[in-house]
This record gives sequence, structure tokens and C-alpha cells, in this order.
Amino acid sequence: MNALPGAVSVRVLRGLRPALAGAVLLDVANAVEQGPDGIATALHHPGGSLAVEIQRALPETRVVKTLNTVGPAELMTAPTSLSMPLSAFLSGDDPAAKAVAADLLGWLGWPAEWIVDLGPLSTAWWPESFVLMVRPLLAAFGPVPFGLAVAR
Repeated sequence: MNALPGAVSVRVLRGLRPALAGAVLLDVANAVEQGPDGIATALHHPGGSLAVEIQRALPETRVVKTLNTVGPAELMTAPTSLSMPLSAFLSGDDPAAKAVAADLLGWLGWPAEWIVDLGPLSTAWWPESFVLMVRPLLAAFGPVPFGLAVAR
């Protein structure tokens, strides 16, 4: 699992390329420019995504983007603790790797119907962009746990 700060993820993980070859890597990080308060102000890979950059750096690793729209991190392992269902998004190019990710999410308490497969890794840009809503959400609700949900 990549939970490193997004700004250093590619550099650090590139050094682990041999050890990660063939592995499934869940990327939960967001690569952002931060304001003085530590809150995201812009994406570090505008028009792209951290997950795609990690995949480029680790071509033998099966990268799946997930759980980056949930905060704080403790909520990733307690998704039913909020008053409403959350959504856990999956983006990845390898169907078997996404199945491993979905199985892990289930083990962490995520009901299968809350898991949304967005398609290929190129779709990771969308959930990564959610981090830009954190500032106005904090202004509206204060520092409370929250995540993105799709009502259907």
C-alpha cells in the first residue's frame, strides 16, 4: 500500500521497483500542492494522476487507486462508522489486481455494494481531484471524518 506523501511517492517507490515487481500496490495517496495550513490547493499532476505516474515508474507492478477519498485514514478501516454509506472507488488496468483490492476492502469492512469500479487507471484523476474539495468541506463542517459517496 502506498500511503506516502504524494509529492515523494514516485521517487520513493521507484527505489523499490525490484521488490514490487508482480505485486498489487494500492495507492491511497494524493499528490498535491499545499497551502500554509497544509490543505491541498492544487494537484501535483494536473491533467494526470499520481497513480498513473506510479504505474509508469513501476511497470511490473499492478497499481490500483482506492480509498483516497476517505479521511481520516482511520475511516478506511471503519467505513460503516459514519451515518451514511461511503463509496470506495477502484481504478486500475489489471482486473485481477482490482479483485484483490476489492477483497481487501471487504476484509476491512467495506460492503461490496459500496465499491465502485471506475475502470482503467486513467480514471484515477477523478477521485484524486476530490482532495481539492477538502478545504470547503472543512469550512462547512469542521474537522470531522468524511468521504465521497455516490447515491444510487
